[in-house]
Amino acid sequence: MNKLKRTEMFQRFQAANPAPKTELEYASDFELLAAVLLSAQATDKGVNLATRKLFPVANTPAAMAALGIEGIESYIKTIGLYKSKAKHLYETSVILRDQYAGVVPQSREALEQLPGVGRKTANVVLNTAFGQPTMAVDTHIFRVSNRTALAPGKDVLAVEKKLLKVIPGEFMLNAHHWLILHGRYVCKARSPECKKCNVQDLCDYKLKNL
Repeated sequence: MNKLKRTEMFQRFQAANPAPKTELEYASDFELLAAVLLSAQATDKGVNLATRKLFPVANTPAAMAALGIEGIESYIKTIGLYKSKAKHLYETSVILRDQYAGVVPQSREALEQLPGVGRKTANVVLNTAFGQPTMAVDTHIFRVSNRTALAPGKDVLAVEKKLLKVIPGEFMLNAHHWLILHGRYVCKARSPECKKCNVQDLCDYKLKNL
């Protein structure tokens, strides 16, 4: 995809959805971090159902740590991998409480040192909570980037680096949300809905469902 097509693509995304947001529900930087940590291999809807019960009880690192691992587990049992996620969320909360005065750090290095927080989670927090122009490549963004030829790559890191390079700067802050939503609701894995896609004429996908 050339520069003109890329610019047109994001202009259309912006026109259709000027202020895109994550579908995870949160009211603070810590709640966002916790929700993203819980969202690995789980749907946002499923995470929201759990955090609607968890966050009213524990919405700070200190309160979350006070629950303990088993206490956290009791709220998130409906989420896949809940045992390991509860352990990571507890350990992360303890570190934030003891080393960061309960404040979520704003650097990738610090975030990636927290248990259960990888590059993708760190990128989501940096972008959504702190307004940094990062790109968290999940399965949706990886698929859309390769299928449309926006930023082809063999792995998520390669796609991330290419997206950061080719997306016009004025769209960078919201690009992560636009691409996720496009992959989730239009450019689906098994049956992409090309007929309702507002960028299908810019796309290099050979097997368009038209």
